[in-house]
Amino acid sequence: MGGRAVEGTGLENRRGGNSSVGSNPTPSAIPLHMSPTPLERVLMAGHSQFKNIMHRKGAQDIKRARTFAKLTREIIVAAKAGLPDPATNPRLRSALAAARSANMPKDNIDRAIKKVIGGEDNTIYDEVRYEGYGPGRIAVIVEGLTDNRNRTASEVRSIFSKHGGNLGETGGVAFQFERIGLIRFGRDKGFDTVFEAAVEAGADNVDDTEDAFEITCSMDNFAIVRDHVSNKLGDAIEAKVIWRPLNTLACDIDTAKTLIKMIDTLEDNDDIQNVYTNIELSDDLAANLAD
Repeated sequence: MGGRAVEGTGLENRRGGNSSVGSNPTPSAIPLHMSPTPLERVLMAGHSQFKNIMHRKGAQDIKRARTFAKLTREIIVAAKAGLPDPATNPRLRSALAAARSANMPKDNIDRAIKKVIGGEDNTIYDEVRYEGYGPGRIAVIVEGLTDNRNRTASEVRSIFSKHGGNLGETGGVAFQFERIGLIRFGRDKGFDTVFEAAVEAGADNVDDTEDAFEITCSMDNFAIVRDHVSNKLGDAIEAKVIWRPLNTLACDIDTAKTLIKMIDTLEDNDDIQNVYTNIELSDDLAANLAD
């Protein structure tokens, strides 16, 4: 699709696509834990259909509870890392925005912050990273917050192994990725408004995706870009530094299904916060996985 270049910037305004610098943009990171769950359609009738719906609702409730638990942990860690005041603590501000975006109840959010202020939570969480290869030699990076490094490492290693993967040493696959800043805003903000704010902030890319407008920038500029666009547009849905693959790797449907199962299992672990991979998820492959 065509677009209009903005003089004095490397950004190009293109709806429905990527606005970026250069002729060969780096493929976007694919956080598979955000991918649609396969086989979500209910195909049976009568009593069996009702049971399926209840089972699926139960699974969604469990997933939601786990998401809230992970968000609570990030809020606590962020609040302990600086002052428990979002106005002066950017990480906490981002954590609270993510919690609100996930429809986390205000009482849960307030309770998490009060635990820190009141000294009720003495748990020490370490930020950890694991790297390895999943099925089909797909590179995988796992980030977590844990109060027991040995436990989490053992559990992650077991998950990799059970799905045909292999957990490696730190740095073993990170060289295949780059660290960039990602800031996501809801589509209600309007593309032009988000684009203009991104240009002013010195961002590198603006992506018009199906459910959000995504601003990306270098890791070095992340804080500046995040603060500028947040001041202009309000709280982002998400604002964090992510791992983006320098190159992607294609695989067949069976390998992709196994990889998604591995990612789902990792995400079911309370200690795991983010999972990144370099899989090349084509439209056809995505459609087959959704069937």
